[in-house]
Amino acid sequence: MKARALEQYLNEYLNAEAFHDYAPNGIQVEGRPEVRRIALGVTASLELIEKAAAIGADAVLVHHGWFWRGEDPRLVGMKGRRAAACIRAGMTLLAYHLPLDAHPEVGNNVELARRLGIEIERRAGEYDLFFCGRLASGAERADEFAARAEKVLGRTPLLIGDGSRRVERIGWCSGAAQGEIARAAEMGCDLYLSGEIREATTYEARELGLCYLAAGHHATEQFGIQALGEHLARVFPELEFNYINVSNPA
Repeated sequence: MKARALEQYLNEYLNAEAFHDYAPNGIQVEGRPEVRRIALGVTASLELIEKAAAIGADAVLVHHGWFWRGEDPRLVGMKGRRAAACIRAGMTLLAYHLPLDAHPEVGNNVELARRLGIEIERRAGEYDLFFCGRLASGAERADEFAARAEKVLGRTPLLIGDGSRRVERIGWCSGAAQGEIARAAEMGCDLYLSGEIREATTYEARELGLCYLAAGHHATEQFGIQALGEHLARVFPELEFNYINVSNPA
């Protein structure tokens, strides 16, 4: 399959043109024109690039690519080593950031809902990236929900608030979306889950009257790229997809 044809399909399926993103979506490094074996990962780190090259991948498809807004655009130092490894292997690098967070079928947030047993009721915010819903199994203690999240995500989350509090209405947004905690309170959520935490988040949770669960940026965004790979494998059975897990505790 042509790499450009795969990009065109992904652009359309993920509705990439609808997003004014912090980094370019689609092909970021153009390698060999034909692709058959594709490596999947959360972030295009050097380790992921090298492991993809080791399995003979023709392309690497990730959630976090390169060339972020406001960063030095030069391919020097760390960025230069990543780019050199990718180019030496002749691999194409494709990345989809916000489109993969927001997608209604394979997005990071719908995957979190599915795996954590949350029934989606509402979406809000820019690009509808804030999600709100209820636990399908009914109310449970906040620390019980945190323990369930730990099993699903493979990472111990940080719970802010009373662990014995009964929670049912959950708000969530993957990645670095701790700033949406006020929206969660406004929408009547008992608990808000995101990837990261800042110093002010503890006080915000206390003063807004809800629990906060910092579950890890990488951890909350590991499932969308896997679901996208499964979708692509059904659409393009002639292609081979390999998810490469590069551990990251953040």
